[in-house]
Amino acid sequence: MACTLRSLTVLALLAAASFAHAQDRPIGFQTPSKNIACQFFTDNGQGVLRCDIMNMDTRPRRPADCELEWGNAFEMSAKGSAGRIGAGDTIIDRSLPVLAYGEVWQRAGFTCRSEQTGLTCFNAMQHGFSLARAEQKVF
Repeated sequence: MACTLRSLTVLALLAAASFAHAQDRPIGFQTPSKNIACQFFTDNGQGVLRCDIMNMDTRPRRPADCELEWGNAFEMSAKGSAGRIGAGDTIIDRSLPVLAYGEVWQRAGFTCRSEQTGLTCFNAMQHGFSLARAEQKVF
């Protein structure tokens, strides 16, 4: 009986570890050019979408009060405004699936459309951003 209980405990721990590992996988996508990647997160129970762009023709000036990298990271909540953020990391991950040109990605109130001209993402309140090497816009 002790072996059976121990086996069940080991199986339960393995299942929990497997589930936790599956939860650690990033949720998101990258564009076919691999210049833009987006990941979905949950922060205090609210959905957040962050997109990073690696290469831009021009980079905006970093605000004086920002000590982090500035200009290539964009974020929005499901019902809030969107904007550029300072970031000390990147969410670019080559293991993310590619969102082909002309395809749409949707999750938890966010919609993103990949086009050859760039990526446009918006939330349920129609706030969002358009990202391309040549120009980035927040709306």
